[in-house]
Amino acid sequence: MSSSVPVPVAAPTPADDPLGRERSHLTDSRAALRAMREDAEALDIKDVTANWVNAAVLSRQIEERIKALADLSHTPLFFGRLDYLHAPGADQAEGAEGERFYIGRRHVHDADGDPMVIDWRAPVSQPFYRASKKDPLDIALRRRFGYTAGDLTAYEDEHLSDPAETAATSKLLQQEIERPRVGPMRDIVATIQPEQDEIVRSGLGGSVCVQGGPGTGKTAVGLHRVAYLLYAHRERLARTGTLVIGPNSSFLHYIEQVLPALGELEVKQATVDDLVAHVEVRGTDPAPAAVIKGDARMAEVLRRAVYSHVTLPTEPVVVVRGSRRWRVPAYELEVIVRELLDRGIRYGAAREALPQRIAHAVLVQMERSGEAPDDRVQDAVARNTAVKATVKTLWPPVDPAKLVLRLLTDADFLAVHAAEVLTEDEQKEILWAKPIRSVKSAKWSAADAVLIDETTDLVQRTHSLGHVVLDEAQDLSPMQYRAVGRRCTTGSATVLGDLAQGTTPWATRSWEEALGHLGKSDAVVEELTAGFRVPTDVITYASRLLPHIAPGLTPVASVRENPGFFEVRDIGGTAAPDAEVVAACEELLRNEGSTGLIAADARIPALAEALGAAGIGFLSPGEETTEETRLTLVPASLAKGLEYDYVVLDEPRAVVDGEPDERTGLRRLYVALTRAVSGLIVTHVGVLPGELG
Repeated sequence: MSSSVPVPVAAPTPADDPLGRERSHLTDSRAALRAMREDAEALDIKDVTANWVNAAVLSRQIEERIKALADLSHTPLFFGRLDYLHAPGADQAEGAEGERFYIGRRHVHDADGDPMVIDWRAPVSQPFYRASKKDPLDIALRRRFGYTAGDLTAYEDEHLSDPAETAATSKLLQQEIERPRVGPMRDIVATIQPEQDEIVRSGLGGSVCVQGGPGTGKTAVGLHRVAYLLYAHRERLARTGTLVIGPNSSFLHYIEQVLPALGELEVKQATVDDLVAHVEVRGTDPAPAAVIKGDARMAEVLRRAVYSHVTLPTEPVVVVRGSRRWRVPAYELEVIVRELLDRGIRYGAAREALPQRIAHAVLVQMERSGEAPDDRVQDAVARNTAVKATVKTLWPPVDPAKLVLRLLTDADFLAVHAAEVLTEDEQKEILWAKPIRSVKSAKWSAADAVLIDETTDLVQRTHSLGHVVLDEAQDLSPMQYRAVGRRCTTGSATVLGDLAQGTTPWATRSWEEALGHLGKSDAVVEELTAGFRVPTDVITYASRLLPHIAPGLTPVASVRENPGFFEVRDIGGTAAPDAEVVAACEELLRNEGSTGLIAADARIPALAEALGAAGIGFLSPGEETTEETRLTLVPASLAKGLEYDYVVLDEPRAVVDGEPDERTGLRRLYVALTRAVSGLIVTHVGVLPGELG
């Protein structure tokens, strides 16, 4: 059986005190980490760099190294220990028989270079997550450590290779999973489960799509996969870059401390709107127009519109050099233009190639006449005034924003390029009511910005990163998927989402379709169904909605031992319903941890006033909870991806009615119901949605 040891009372550390020895190792490891940091701070580079550029680059690398070696006092330096039966194989790591490894968030070595803590991402650490009684992976003992405020307070052993010991649920693991949520999202490096570890350690070459219900840890899995890939492929990803894409700034703020806690400081974060910010977004689209603009068919409309600027020549081009005149006839120019069109290269690249092609045709004539022109002559011909004028006529420059503006304001122009792609009614839906002539004065919508990004890529290739993590992907339109896909055409992607939580009118219908738009049709789809965050009673209640919002999806099965607190309160008969909602918040605030009050967006002002009248301070989504202020007032539209120890959900019917259609509203309700980690109170005045039973 597993054994859990509490804090010993005696101050001395006797020789047979295991916990005392582990504390001593922690103290020595922290000292070694300080020494590593001091060594980095003492590096003198003034005589080892060739110039100031190299010195600046090296200085920055050293600064990053120093930051990565920071000892976070409240973050355990190691959380586990592995005792191997034999020396790890050559494919794992070198070591003597029975060698012991402490598993932590980063590598720590002593003055002789011997490891005191092994990085959780190292191959030798993998059995900490994968080993079991059925397959011990040559592990004699796996030890988990319990901490309180950074102090080692307990340990728990599993003798995996001992047939006499039966498997048991780890109490420390359960305690860590159920620990109160105060502040931003934290890493799960000490609690990664085998099915999660398989995804985390999947290779850089392939893309992965993770379908996971509420509380299955899909966001944490995606972030830890980034950390693992940076460990396994650091040099490559240092060149190509990594990016985490989230649904909104509140969500990104909530997760922003996970990777730094794992020692990774350089990963960038953005929303899809950040990626396509070619123009200022000041307007919004009605849902029908936004759906059409987000449809993948718009890519063909834009492609047609861009290449419609190319015209076939009707006149020759005459290049004068000295006393000689060189004539390229129209039919030969037409062959050049058609060849560039047939190659399918980007509009801008083809436009840059055209003058060189024309110049080459002139050089062929020069060589036939007995001259011996070189590359400098070809470049000079390409810059010739007549050649530049011809290029401007045949292949004029295209401004992406101006082109999209013309499509949205010129009915005839749209009709020509949307023929047999969009219906007449669809064309009318996306046309602006008033003509706009200036790009700056236009009230662009978020969907318009994506169209401009698509057009920009048609003109000039978008820079591709080495790896992209796309979270809450189920809410993206096909055109938004294409925008993300452009950022990883030569790299891989980790796509995270839950089809049941899609709350946009264009929400993803299937991962197969979404991955096709992303350009990653070969991605492996993995499903996480074990719930580590949401209590059993809460997820069971919320899962009543699944047959109505995502038929066929496997309901999440909570693995938490703590059933949590769950109650539905009808406050319709009370004199002051808002006061009853506030009272429910006060009740939950007596517990340790964070509390979220989630309500339909239209209800937020009234509830804010009620909280203020009661003298209860509260935060907005994205603001960090503290011990003094542990209540967050959350509009239902911003609840996705967030979590709180306790939640009061106000008026489910209002949450549903706040959306444009019933199905989207029920999905929004499913999201709101599944934000609680320890307890949920549902308050309602009106009738509950029938789908909840």
